[in-house]
Amino acid sequence: MRVTVRLLAALWLAELLIIGAFTVAQVTEERARLHDDLERRASLLAEGLKEAVEPSVRRGSPAAVARVLRKFGRPDRRIAVYDAFAGLIATAPVPAAGRPASTAQGAAPARPAPPTPPEVAEAITSEGVRKGLRTADGQTTYVYATALPGSDRPLGAVVVELDASYLEAAEWAVWRYNILRFLALALGLGVITLLVVQLTVTKPMAELAEWAKQLRAGRPARVPAIGDASLFGPIATEVSGLARNLYRARAAAEQEAALRLRGEAIWTEERLKQFAQSQFGGQPLYVVSNREPLSHVWRGGKVLALMPASGVVSAIDPVMRACGGVWIGHGSGDADRETADEHGRLGLPPEDPRYSLRRVWLTEQEEAGYYYGFANEGLWPLCHVVHARPLFRPTDWAAYRDVNAKFAEALLEEMEGSEAPMVLIQDYHFALLPALVKAQRPDARVAIFWHIPWANFEAFGICPWHEEILLGMLGADLIGFHTQSHCNNFLESAERALEARIDWEHFTVVRGRHVTAVKPFPISVAPTFVEDPPTTSRAELCARLGVNAEFLGVGVERVDYTKGLPERFLALQRFFELHPEYRERLVFVQLGAPSRSRIPRYQELAAQVEATVEAVNRAVGTRGWKPILYLPAHHDRHDIWPFYRHADFCMVTSLHDGMNLVAKEYVSVRDDGDGVLILSRFTGAARELRDDALLVNPYDVDATARAILDAVEMPVEERRARMRRMHQHVREHNVYRWAGLLLGELARIPVEPGVRRPVGGPADVLA
Repeated sequence: MRVTVRLLAALWLAELLIIGAFTVAQVTEERARLHDDLERRASLLAEGLKEAVEPSVRRGSPAAVARVLRKFGRPDRRIAVYDAFAGLIATAPVPAAGRPASTAQGAAPARPAPPTPPEVAEAITSEGVRKGLRTADGQTTYVYATALPGSDRPLGAVVVELDASYLEAAEWAVWRYNILRFLALALGLGVITLLVVQLTVTKPMAELAEWAKQLRAGRPARVPAIGDASLFGPIATEVSGLARNLYRARAAAEQEAALRLRGEAIWTEERLKQFAQSQFGGQPLYVVSNREPLSHVWRGGKVLALMPASGVVSAIDPVMRACGGVWIGHGSGDADRETADEHGRLGLPPEDPRYSLRRVWLTEQEEAGYYYGFANEGLWPLCHVVHARPLFRPTDWAAYRDVNAKFAEALLEEMEGSEAPMVLIQDYHFALLPALVKAQRPDARVAIFWHIPWANFEAFGICPWHEEILLGMLGADLIGFHTQSHCNNFLESAERALEARIDWEHFTVVRGRHVTAVKPFPISVAPTFVEDPPTTSRAELCARLGVNAEFLGVGVERVDYTKGLPERFLALQRFFELHPEYRERLVFVQLGAPSRSRIPRYQELAAQVEATVEAVNRAVGTRGWKPILYLPAHHDRHDIWPFYRHADFCMVTSLHDGMNLVAKEYVSVRDDGDGVLILSRFTGAARELRDDALLVNPYDVDATARAILDAVEMPVEERRARMRRMHQHVREHNVYRWAGLLLGELARIPVEPGVRRPVGGPADVLA
């Protein structure tokens, strides 16, 4: 009996704590919801009235203002318009219960005008909005005051007061309901024995967790019977995830509705998700990339999560959040093993997992040969053609083959049991991977997207293993490049190096029974650079940098010899030499993320960049002013956003680039319609933004200096028109559209029978 009493007491206490906590949360949520409803109603009415009364206020016609207010006056709200000195112009007062309704000022008011809320003066002074709850004479009202804009100063303010007395009643209704629920449950628990509890806890808990999982997956399910409030604890995580999913779905639905109202057909995350669902039936997408979307490193005894400075990550992460699936990448962080399970897996994003990351571990020798060696000392300079001699070492090629085989094994393991899987391989690190995957899984639809340029055959043919690279890539069903010229170069390479038939009409390569399509898919960025941009102002940014400049320029790059950093700095020096009137008026900030620092060429470049910055600052700088502020460090998107937002111009002067997403990131952030983009004509982005960006030849220092002058002296109307057109283009041609076009093309490829070929594994294919 004592055990039963203690058990019941514990259950009652747990029930009281849980219901009490949920009640507090429910009351808080209900009050917030009602408060948001008040704010929404008041803001809609007030902002609508601003346009209606502004002409009358400007003309000084109180009677006209009063006529407008009478149309919107209702017993449950008061509307008023004040002049620039917070003096009442007109009002449609809300009478107390049981009293006759008053008329607007100017038409015999039924009672004296109420006192002016302090929010009126605050709104006029701040030239913005002031709002909040206010209690007077025992009655709670919600006050929303918004300034009426004028040419030099506000003309006055529009005020909406709504009855908020029902907030307290709603709060007590929730408390009463939950108190009754507690008493009912307590009574039911009084007749439950320990044996019943032991027999019935596990099953309801499992059913409830499964229900939450089904809801999160978007599949409707019957709500299971809940026998005990203590079951809520184990499913707190699922309930939290469900709430996030519902919030995201509601936001997506609102965005889609807004686009439909405007008659726009812009690709969004939700549209891509629905497209993938319709094309592949919810089948996961398998992405292979050398870069992992999130790395974990030790800093000061703590583990920090870092997003790498990579165009691949910027483009593919939003796609994976929309489609779900598995991202297979190199675990490069020194704390990556501590943050993944025994198989190298973890869910991303950490706060709301939407896809899985599978990390592949490489030895130092493998990384040195495959990544730093063949990929970045061989293929990278070979494809970019920027006068850096590529190095081809047999040991690097052997490591490249081995690592491609290791990634193939990891990918095949992840795809085990998946019917006709969709595989999207990223970039020049995995040229051999398509053939390895198709050898084991001919039923897989395989695409490889090459993010860097493809050189012509004469240049590419100097690679000793160019045939093996072409054969590996042609194992894919679809090969994507940024531009048609890169596609043409690849097709020419295949035609001249291999025994293959090139269909130039359809841009395909036919080898035996296998057909590989080669098509351009210009990559882009997500419409939102960051979901929650910082509120840093230009003044705050300049203060943080310690600069005081009339004009601010910015560059954001990895420190790479293809980005043209020394040439850019010399162009800035030439600009100040030709136009000394801009000295001490303009500062250029260069964000430079260290890259591939083990490679000697990159070590030399880092030293050259530092030396060039110092030389320019010495040549044209003054005692209290440096023309170039160089910040060599890894910067995440929240750090970069204020620079994009407040820079008068952004310089992207690559010597050769596949696309260069920095240009599109800058444009996507400038929804304020300002800023100028100075863009190298040797980037893929120049083909899309050529009409409105200032195109330059980065090797021509004088021409680049003239572009800087054009940027700072461009008339505001022209500047805004150019940025508006570029922003609209990037918004419409976003990364979701890129993924939709690429996946749509991949979906049209017929599926081969899923029979494994008689080989021992990926390594045997390369043997």
